[in-house]
Amino acid sequence: MAVSAKVVKELREKCGAGMMECKRALEETGGDVDEAIKLLRKKGMSAADKKAARATNEGLVDTYIHAGGKLGVMVEVNCETDFVARNEEFQQFVHDVAMHIAAANPQFVTREEVPEEALAAEREIYLAQARETGKPENVLEKIVEGKVNKWFQQVVLLEQPFVKDPDKTIDELRREAIAKIGENIEVRRFARFQLGEEL
Repeated sequence: MAVSAKVVKELREKCGAGMMECKRALEETGGDVDEAIKLLRKKGMSAADKKAARATNEGLVDTYIHAGGKLGVMVEVNCETDFVARNEEFQQFVHDVAMHIAAANPQFVTREEVPEEALAAEREIYLAQARETGKPENVLEKIVEGKVNKWFQQVVLLEQPFVKDPDKTIDELRREAIAKIGENIEVRRFARFQLGEEL
């Protein structure tokens, strides 16, 4: 199917992929822009997964100050090269993450960082709540798992819905940035300070 340059341009503006990638995606989806976007996102995600093992020794530390100086965030995001660390898209991603942390107040970067005792305490609470429903024991574990996953979405940065676009998580945003920029990107650590808050 022949795809017009106008439709290719429209797709490029929406997703930021290369011209030939956009053209191929539109050809594969019969000219459907929305389906082409989905296809490009899937391809980008698999490309991001392949880059995940690569070392990230460069990067950027960024800050975000909000609420008239009463709330501040400092975040370190790593990439593979100094060249990418100076890239505008990478810097925008880092700043978006800092702003998100200010708004969403995550406690951990990944679920692997969650202390075992904190997770055990949450499970205990959810199991007690689930038992009150009177449902059979074999169903309780599924209820607890569902609640634990919801809790991770509240406290783990990479699993939180992005405040600017709740349809994607911070990890999906990170993987999109990897696909666009072409290097592995890792959110290493962050600190969030609120005036008067106990450390």
